[in-house]
Amino acid sequence: MDFPLQKDIFISFFRAGMLGYGGGPATIPLVHKEVVETYGWMDDEEFSDILAIGNTLPGPIMTKMAGYIGYRVGGKTGLLTALAATILPTVIIMIALISVLINYREHAVVQGMTSAIAPVVGVMLFMLAFNFLRHSKRDLGWPVAIALGVVSLITFELFNLHPAILIGALILYALLKKSPSKKEGEAA
Repeated sequence: MDFPLQKDIFISFFRAGMLGYGGGPATIPLVHKEVVETYGWMDDEEFSDILAIGNTLPGPIMTKMAGYIGYRVGGKTGLLTALAATILPTVIIMIALISVLINYREHAVVQGMTSAIAPVVGVMLFMLAFNFLRHSKRDLGWPVAIALGVVSLITFELFNLHPAILIGALILYALLKKSPSKKEGEAA
């Protein structure tokens, strides 16, 4: 194992992770500076290709780019090093934040912040459910959407069915449901 190379991989992605406040868009220029300009592991065209591929895949762009670049530059160990360096800043910040909150949990400001979280999350979940309901009305129609909601609620509450099974059944229903043909849509 090439320890100086692994150290460089770690430092480059750790630096980008620590300084890239705001997530993916803020870290991309920092990763570019480290990978292309500072270490010269690839040129602008290769970096652009990696960025384009990373944008097509689900998940945070920084971890996808770190994993690929780390693997390309340092093999499997480089992949693990780059991912650890990418994730570590978030872990450190979260541990520090939680430590502060625990140490000052009796203060009125911290109690107010933690008390305000539950209603905010509740409103966000309500808005998400409302948006899903609007889309299901458009895609399924009110009778089917309400029937599926009632059946789901009864199944969940009375039969204590695990939510993952219920979600899987609804996804299966959506996949197997016959969508109206174009001729039916034109006739209406």
